[in-house]
Amino acid sequence: MITAWHLAFKEIWRNRGRFLLFALVIALIALLVLFIAALGEGLGSGNREYLEKVDADLIVYQAVARLSIGASRVDLDTRRAIRALEGVNAVAPVGFGSAAVPEPGGSEFLDVALIGVEPGMPGEPPVVAGEGFIRDNVNEAIIDRTVALVTGLGAGDDLVVRTVKGNEDEFYTVRIVGVSSSQKYGLRPSVFLPKRTWDKIRPDPMVMGANGLVQPMYNVLFVSLADPSQAEVVTDRIKSRLDRVEVVDPRTAYENTPGYREQQSTLATQNAFALLIGVLVIGGFFQIQTLQKVPQIGMLKAIGTPNGIIGAAALLQIVITNLVGIALGALVAYVVSLVFPPNIPIVFEPQSSAIALASILLMGPLGGLVSVRYSLRIEPLTALGLGK
Repeated sequence: MITAWHLAFKEIWRNRGRFLLFALVIALIALLVLFIAALGEGLGSGNREYLEKVDADLIVYQAVARLSIGASRVDLDTRRAIRALEGVNAVAPVGFGSAAVPEPGGSEFLDVALIGVEPGMPGEPPVVAGEGFIRDNVNEAIIDRTVALVTGLGAGDDLVVRTVKGNEDEFYTVRIVGVSSSQKYGLRPSVFLPKRTWDKIRPDPMVMGANGLVQPMYNVLFVSLADPSQAEVVTDRIKSRLDRVEVVDPRTAYENTPGYREQQSTLATQNAFALLIGVLVIGGFFQIQTLQKVPQIGMLKAIGTPNGIIGAAALLQIVITNLVGIALGALVAYVVSLVFPPNIPIVFEPQSSAIALASILLMGPLGGLVSVRYSLRIEPLTALGLGK
């Protein structure tokens, strides 16, 4: 093995310009794979982040909505009926809408998800700065981390919210009482409002309740259970008690968000093609490298160098070149990630980035197997021009 290390390192050092150039090519491949993985993670988390973090065990939809939150409508009568069931700890109506808030300077607006929640109930996000809601009829807001970073606002500041009603823009001012962790929904950062304030700023159609009174209508109900392990039992109980509702867990909810699966499968396909291209590029380079040094390999075999050492030296060259290229690519990706605006959906998540880098590291030897096999089949006399 020492001899293999010596041969591999000597050749790399004597041809360092050529190997460095190819390491840069591998770095570009690594950068591409990392960015596709980061884009997949960013788009995925932008669609599921709020639902993934929500403190609810079940989500109740209108059945005809087919698990589309935007199309779902539930009323407060449904909430009361579910709250009365055994095993249910709390039920909270949650409404979703669209709005915009001004970025610094006031000339540009940041699109946000406007989410109406009930104070102290499932759906209200925990805050990392400031405090949560106390009452549901005050002009207060909780903003998520992305909104805070883009606008530069925090707890105690006033936030202007722009909504569209009919053909007119309406502007409302609310006081920020807290900042939560990132809570993106529908690829947009979130602004949370108490439900009555949300009713005023982003009103939804009203519906006639079972008691004959007009009631506000929300998109879904978030349900927390006394015993989360009984989720299936309570789900069956809700469905048997109420018609025209669909009940799922939060994971099923975000996985059925329109376009989520298609988006992730498209990015996974792109990543697979990037890795395939990497295998072909690496294989082609080392095949050409092997063809150029046939006489040297023949000389090594002629003086008694075993095939094992020659093969090990070739593999070590591939691994070393790959490691240098991956390190350069990862470094560039890290530096570039520092300058991305917080509202761009690219997230370098450690686990997915590590998997991407490991895939590139494994595809190097895989792509070079053809060249290694060819080097082992070289006949010494033929390589030196002495055979027939």
